[in-house]
Amino acid sequence: MIFLHKTTFIKPTSYLLVVLAVLILTGCATVGPDYVPPKKSVSKDWYTPLKGGLSTEEMNPQTLAAWWTTLNDSELSSLIDRAVLGNLDLKKALARVREARARRGVAKADLFPTLDATGSATWSRSNRAILTTLTTGTGKTSADYAASFDAGWELDIFGGVRRSVEAADADLRASQEDLRDVLVSLLAEVALNYVEVRTYQSRIAVAEANLEAQGETHQLTLWRYQAGLSDELAVQQARYNLESTRSQIPTLRTGLEEAMNRIAVLLGEQPGKVHGELEKRESIPVTPLKVAVGVPADVLRRRPDIRRAERQLAAQTARIGVATADLYPKFTLSGSIGLEALSLSNPSSTGSWTLSGGPKVTWAIFKAGAIRQNIEVQSALQEQYLTAYEAAVLSALEEVENALVAYAKEQQRRQSLSEATEAAQKAAELAQQKYQAGLTDFSNVLDAERSLLSFQDQLAQSDGTVTSNLVRLYKVLGGGWTSLTPNDNK
Repeated sequence: MIFLHKTTFIKPTSYLLVVLAVLILTGCATVGPDYVPPKKSVSKDWYTPLKGGLSTEEMNPQTLAAWWTTLNDSELSSLIDRAVLGNLDLKKALARVREARARRGVAKADLFPTLDATGSATWSRSNRAILTTLTTGTGKTSADYAASFDAGWELDIFGGVRRSVEAADADLRASQEDLRDVLVSLLAEVALNYVEVRTYQSRIAVAEANLEAQGETHQLTLWRYQAGLSDELAVQQARYNLESTRSQIPTLRTGLEEAMNRIAVLLGEQPGKVHGELEKRESIPVTPLKVAVGVPADVLRRRPDIRRAERQLAAQTARIGVATADLYPKFTLSGSIGLEALSLSNPSSTGSWTLSGGPKVTWAIFKAGAIRQNIEVQSALQEQYLTAYEAAVLSALEEVENALVAYAKEQQRRQSLSEATEAAQKAAELAQQKYQAGLTDFSNVLDAERSLLSFQDQLAQSDGTVTSNLVRLYKVLGGGWTSLTPNDNK
């Protein structure tokens, strides 16, 4: 049995005219709004007066990209290099970039024709053949084999597919900016925890030095009491002062351990992995004398979170076009070539060829307003993304202004603490000398030692805060993301 199919063909000239007309229309109409980057006017200069070495000089891109090198700490540089390679959040962000790139490829695929291959085999018996088989053991079964290639191409006349590709491309760029934002935060977190480690070590050193001095004072009061030169009150006062200082050290060591463990996790390592290399006490990294911060417009161009918000807005604008394209007809060119045969051994002699093709038009005439409502949904989402972009700009400017104030003011505070510590040191020495000479009671020594410990501890904290504030300033300026070397713009 041979299956014959009657096929009506369009005249070649007519077919070519149809295709030509469709191709002329293709690319001439792209529905939906064209994306226009939002313009956000910002002040030409910062509101906060720049002090403490800050200036509006143009930022050196290489310096800002590797800002941690300005601290001249090789251990910090090593930790940051390892964090870029091992951090899990960064790896997850990289995977999101690969996902977005693949989704863009899926969207682009809709611009091209499709080709499918199908094959089938069927067997059948008539009622008489079944009866014959049951009575005589013989019967005839008919077989039918078919194979075909089917091609189709939906012509993007109104630009719905192109808008979809545009949205996917913007999503890819947004994911790349998200990766950079994760990198900026990661580098800052590594540096902040490293400064915290050195700050805790400095504070522990201060506490231990005071503990040793107060131990000597306690021994002195005990000797004087045993010699009958003072009463027991001074001994007990010296003792509780000594133990009070001793009690602070475990808390400081706990904070030190937590900071080290946090660094290990940021590096993608188990807690405790970096303890060996960080156990040796080192000084807190010193900030450079001069820091160029540029002007507000630089922040808008550089901060990854602002760039991500802008790309998300662009993607959503394109999706309005995708939704709008559903209002218009869809044009498809399709074709098929196939063979049906009764035998696989010699299909050309027992089968027939089929050939079909032509244009197809589909149009959603009535969907109860669902298409227009979807357009309204996408437009409302665009407004939300525009608001999110504007909020990101304001938040970024706020963060920079706060970081500028914090960096400059903490340096002023540190200077005052330095002078207070120097005075407290002299006061403690004078009080000790007068007490040993019997010219004053022990309460003055006690107060002087407490004040000295307090000022030295605050000064150590302030040293760390100044450096931490510089790290935060570099972070809010968007520093660090250009250190990512893979070409993620493709």
